[in-house]
Amino acid sequence: MRYLIIDLANMFFRSRHVVRGDIDTKVGMAMHITLASVNKMYKKFGADHVVFCVEGNSWRKKIYPRYKKNRSDARAAKSPRDQEEEEVFLETLTELTKYLQERTNCSVIKHEQAEGDDIVARWIDLHPDDNHIIISSDSDFAQLLSENVQQYDGVKGHLITLAGTIDDNDNIVMDKKTGQPKAPPDPEWLLFEKCMRGDSSDNIFSAYPGVRKKGTKTKTGLLEAFDDRFKQGFSWNNLMLQRWTDHEGVEHRVLDDYERNRKLIDLRAQPEEIKQGIDLEIKNQVSNKKVQQVGIWFLKFCGKHELISLSDMGTQISEWLNKYYQGALKND
Repeated sequence: MRYLIIDLANMFFRSRHVVRGDIDTKVGMAMHITLASVNKMYKKFGADHVVFCVEGNSWRKKIYPRYKKNRSDARAAKSPRDQEEEEVFLETLTELTKYLQERTNCSVIKHEQAEGDDIVARWIDLHPDDNHIIISSDSDFAQLLSENVQQYDGVKGHLITLAGTIDDNDNIVMDKKTGQPKAPPDPEWLLFEKCMRGDSSDNIFSAYPGVRKKGTKTKTGLLEAFDDRFKQGFSWNNLMLQRWTDHEGVEHRVLDDYERNRKLIDLRAQPEEIKQGIDLEIKNQVSNKKVQQVGIWFLKFCGKHELISLSDMGTQISEWLNKYYQGALKND
């Protein structure tokens, strides 16, 4: 089976930034762009089934209160008009999600304490023998790449694989700095580096601010520690046991902050109860869904939201909206 895995919030809110006009125009176009983009990806990759992964309230905030606080602070600082627009977009996304859940045969997975990223990772791990195309511009998914997992960044038009990155014209993407083909991603290294450097977009602080990628004669770098990660000898310990003091005078040990960041960033490091909860949501979704008259419901949805161009593509779009799950979960 070949699954098209949609990071729904990422796709929907990205589309918002390419639309001009009043709020009604923006939300209408956001729905149009989202569904039209899925249709394009479905045909491009020859998918057998479409999976939508939906955001919930993150469990990460309980173990790290600073997690994504920068985003909530930024929203609070917006003008009343911008906040109202944000609320309308959230309501529209909720309505689109409800439609996809109730009126289509796509798998739409949501867990109240998990993010869409967590659901993507669990879907892949429950389908180890299938092929997966993750549709998202989020760099966090690089850690999930494997022989049967690829990522398509629709913003750049790049397909990212273990063999390298290619564009929509099947050309190898070149590195702008070196002028050479962009190096194939190493998922394990990328995860290690991110856990060490943190993620400013999610307000996750570095485990060792200012650490060099490559060390010197007197100082171990990330590459040396990474190469020593299995033996955990001198290079590993020389880096991980370092201590540093933050701007508030609090002392940190690198290893402690690294382990904290790994819990937050590693998409396979969720608490066991979260994994079990997501797995149950996936199982319930794929075993209980066989919606009838999908094409009619799609036309009604288009009529309600005045999505005229989409309704003209009804036959194409209804094809993947109607494709129900025919796979098998691991251990089932």
